[in-house]
Amino acid sequence: MGHPLPASPDAAFVLLVLSRIPGLGSARINAIASSLGCTPCLFEAAASDFMKVPGIGKQLAEEIACFLQNRAKRGAAEAAAREQFEKIEQFRAQLITIIDPRYPSLLREIYDPPSCLFVRGTLPCPEPPAVAVVGTRNASTYGRQAASELSEALAAKGIQIVSGLAYGIDSAAHEATIRAGGRTIAVLAGGVDNIYTDPRGRLWPKIVEQGALLSEEWFGSEPLPGRFPKRNRIISGMALGTLVVESDLKGGALITASCALEQNREVFAVPGSIYSRKSSGTNRLIQTGQAKAILAAEDITEELQLPSETPTRNRTEKAFSPEPMLSAEEKTLISAMDDEPVHLDRLAEKTGLDIATLLVLLFELEMKKAVIQMPGQFFRKIR
Repeated sequence: MGHPLPASPDAAFVLLVLSRIPGLGSARINAIASSLGCTPCLFEAAASDFMKVPGIGKQLAEEIACFLQNRAKRGAAEAAAREQFEKIEQFRAQLITIIDPRYPSLLREIYDPPSCLFVRGTLPCPEPPAVAVVGTRNASTYGRQAASELSEALAAKGIQIVSGLAYGIDSAAHEATIRAGGRTIAVLAGGVDNIYTDPRGRLWPKIVEQGALLSEEWFGSEPLPGRFPKRNRIISGMALGTLVVESDLKGGALITASCALEQNREVFAVPGSIYSRKSSGTNRLIQTGQAKAILAAEDITEELQLPSETPTRNRTEKAFSPEPMLSAEEKTLISAMDDEPVHLDRLAEKTGLDIATLLVLLFELEMKKAVIQMPGQFFRKIR
């Protein structure tokens, strides 16, 4: 794309309208914006103008011009775009376009960067170095612990953690980053108003405070299966390298790793047991030389040539307080737990608290590193 042009509401509106035209994906929309500009005058362009754009042949050029010249079709697309701007205002979000200087620089470098990003939270300028952390939704205790410790260590070094807010490894990475006082980006396969993996808001509001929710999908979009591979290219595209913690041979995390390799980014993997299906994918990445085996956060910072020293930051120092302050309810809950894992229902019986209240308290205790969540809604205290 070259140097980004100045951002404008008109440019964002034009890009949203273009995205409603059948046959136009991100790569072609970006090519149009680069070749013909991104002003409302584009709506009056002829088929011959669109034929000058690399990757657009005569038939598609005629279809684009026909769509834009059709009063009903273009009117519907413009109405839909205006509705998105209303949603952006309603959710206090931002629309960052490919021609906006705020657009993530690493993401801009990939083959088909999204033309528009819907963002709840902030994308800092200048951007901190970022590492993507991904893995299976059905994580083992080992996987969750590895994701947590590695993400927390990286975040403490000032590295931004990017993931997909899925259950399992993704959530563990986001939670650990927040606990360390670091920045984290959650890339969604649906709209940023549709956080289906965290409907009670245990985690995503903290992500907005210390980073951002991000998606190329419009407000109101469902996380359909076909949108996850598109989402994965953004996760890897925003990062210098991708760390796969646990994945079987057909896991979605391997798609993210494949995207990273195609984008000429580094891939790392946490080795696991040869008897664990959850580690078969990560072990294969290492075995085939597609990923470097990771035993500590320093393995990643050394490979990416990033600072290995922990920066002095008030938020981080506060986050690592050895004895976090616990509320009376949290102390009561901790006293009801043993060193062995206990199920959520059993905790409800022992404390007399309802499930919704327990989940909130347990989440806060996870953030304070007082408890750890295990598969099957089991929890174990750490302190």
